[in-house]
Amino acid sequence: MTAMTSRERVVKTLRHQAPDIVPLDLGGTESSGITGIAYNRLRQALDLPPGETQIFDVYQQIAKVEDDLRRVIQCDTVPLIIEPRRWKPFNLSDGSPCQIPEKWCPQREANGDLVVKDPDGSVIARMPEGGFYFEPTCFPLAHVTTPADLNAFQADIEAYDWPGFADESLESIALRARRLFEDTEWAVVANLQLHLLAAGQFLRGYEVFMMDLLDNPALAHALLERLCEAYIRRCNRYFDQVGNAVQVVLVNDDLGTQQGPMLSPDTYRKMIWPYQKRLFQFIKRKSGAFILFHSCGAVSAFIPALIEAGVDALNPVQVSAAGMDSQRLKAEFGRDLVFWGGGCDTQAILSRGTPAQVREEVCRRMADFAPGGGFVFTQVHNIQPDVPSANILAMLEAFQECR
Repeated sequence: MTAMTSRERVVKTLRHQAPDIVPLDLGGTESSGITGIAYNRLRQALDLPPGETQIFDVYQQIAKVEDDLRRVIQCDTVPLIIEPRRWKPFNLSDGSPCQIPEKWCPQREANGDLVVKDPDGSVIARMPEGGFYFEPTCFPLAHVTTPADLNAFQADIEAYDWPGFADESLESIALRARRLFEDTEWAVVANLQLHLLAAGQFLRGYEVFMMDLLDNPALAHALLERLCEAYIRRCNRYFDQVGNAVQVVLVNDDLGTQQGPMLSPDTYRKMIWPYQKRLFQFIKRKSGAFILFHSCGAVSAFIPALIEAGVDALNPVQVSAAGMDSQRLKAEFGRDLVFWGGGCDTQAILSRGTPAQVREEVCRRMADFAPGGGFVFTQVHNIQPDVPSANILAMLEAFQECR
């Protein structure tokens, strides 16, 4: 078989055709990347010079994978993310250097916590002393009780999933997209996120919105309707600028827990799925791109509905969660769904196993997912700060031997 470009390889895989070799993603999405601490150590392990280590996802502390590392590991994807206009120097929790968006301004409190405040002084994010991540602390719609009350919060709804610190223009994003499309051979992944269930949870508060789905469905529907329409308007403007430069669009909504669905499949079908379907179908019509859907946890019960809604690929394929056995998933859904992840369990193996165990895990998942195409290799979710570089290298080496 003639060697393919990375873009051809990913597109062929998403069409359920066998590529020349299995494609690799590391850092193509904000859910298949690497935290800044682990990234700095990996660059050292690969004998690469210190990089810029730009932390584009400030909550998860995820670093942009730079082109030199992407080439060394033979990665096939590149993200199109929403960036800040300017970056500034900062230090990660282990003291190693990085850059963060200029408008993200952590302050150290007397108790050692790092906090970020909005213009009126309210704390919107907190990283406990000794922690590695920022947690959101502000839920602007927490006290809303009726659909009419949402009118006062339309700006919060319109802005969700487009953070204020990522302040570059659409024109800037479009120029970068065109450069990636014309000057590289990587598959370009637009990281748009566009949560619906999770947006309700973070705007209303997790417990409050989960109760809304059952006890106040009129309010839940009204919020989801406004979110969906806001996202469609945003995507319309976005793809008017970006055009056909992207091949994959990442959308997010966690539906599963470790042990099972986060909500019943019936509630999901009634309350969340109609808005996902409308949004995903619009994106596909407008962009012509494939839909990559991210959901952690045990989500096998939702897969038929996701396929019906227009999802082409699933990430991160949490193989350690209930009902997510790789062999079973491939047999049951592999004809209709591409598995973008599941290449190495990050909960027990990549973080705590030996390099030999990592290799064994990679070979097992490759054997389950790769035959016949329909598989993009990446670990389950982001590589965390405690993952040894030796294990990352073992994962990548085992993949190259099997791909």
